[in-house]
Amino acid sequence: MIPIYPYIKRETKCKEIPIPFPPQHQYNQPGAEFLMDPRPISENPEQKGSGKLLDRVAIITGGDSGIGRAVSYALAREGADIVIAYFNEHRDAQETKQHVEKLGRKCLVVSGDLKKEAVAQEIVRQTMHCFGKIDVLVNNHAVQFVQRSILDISAEQLDLTFRTNVYGFFYMIKAALPYLKPGSSIINTTSVTAYRGSPELLDYSATKGAILALTRSLSLSLVERGIRVNGVAPGPIWTPLIPASYSAREVETFGTYSSQVPMMRAGQPFEVAPCYVFLASDDSSYMTGQVLHPNGGTIVNG
Repeated sequence: MIPIYPYIKRETKCKEIPIPFPPQHQYNQPGAEFLMDPRPISENPEQKGSGKLLDRVAIITGGDSGIGRAVSYALAREGADIVIAYFNEHRDAQETKQHVEKLGRKCLVVSGDLKKEAVAQEIVRQTMHCFGKIDVLVNNHAVQFVQRSILDISAEQLDLTFRTNVYGFFYMIKAALPYLKPGSSIINTTSVTAYRGSPELLDYSATKGAILALTRSLSLSLVERGIRVNGVAPGPIWTPLIPASYSAREVETFGTYSSQVPMMRAGQPFEVAPCYVFLASDDSSYMTGQVLHPNGGTIVNG
């Protein structure tokens, strides 16, 4: 069993109270994993691959860290070669690349701003040049900015959040689609906030709702081509986006007993990654337009 709680606050008569995250804050979005304390848990070494993605090629946006890193490792363990698209977190990206290669798979890293359609086209161009095909597209990158009121959300922030979280998904899908064949899989990362809402993440939640609708609509658009489109809606997961979004004090109790999570803890990226493996593989061949919910027990009925 991988230890989920590296830090323990105190013991009570009933149980230990876990406080996994010391106060910390990062000032740049979407955050750097190498600066986090403790580091997110990206893989479960006890999980052995079975070759269900052998020799497939997967593009993972935001694949340098957090959930994207865990997905990169999980897909590589199943035999996939990996393309990591990321913004500017070069140290994280190189660390992820090295580990994917240690797992015995090839890994291409491409840096760029996915608010620009030309960047998505370049990612696909390099993928096709390197591997000659695309089997799986994981749209996973995002930013979020905490604001106490909608009155505090500037037009600039609104534009940045939507262009990053939504436009980037559209651009990647448009660029990759001409190369996807029957049996290919598109997986979009939405969020529990698309279902439950978040009073302090209004624009972020709105983008995740848009991604949910995109996933359902695109699945209907592509079903006749044999291309499946599904989503994953994580709950609170310990990723670089958290210290880059919240104050140091808020990070200290992130996802714990003070939150709305029935399991009373934040998840780790490795606990989310198997959802992507399932949706990328033929195990989910009868699923499209669906969303999986690794969220610590929050019931969303959707």
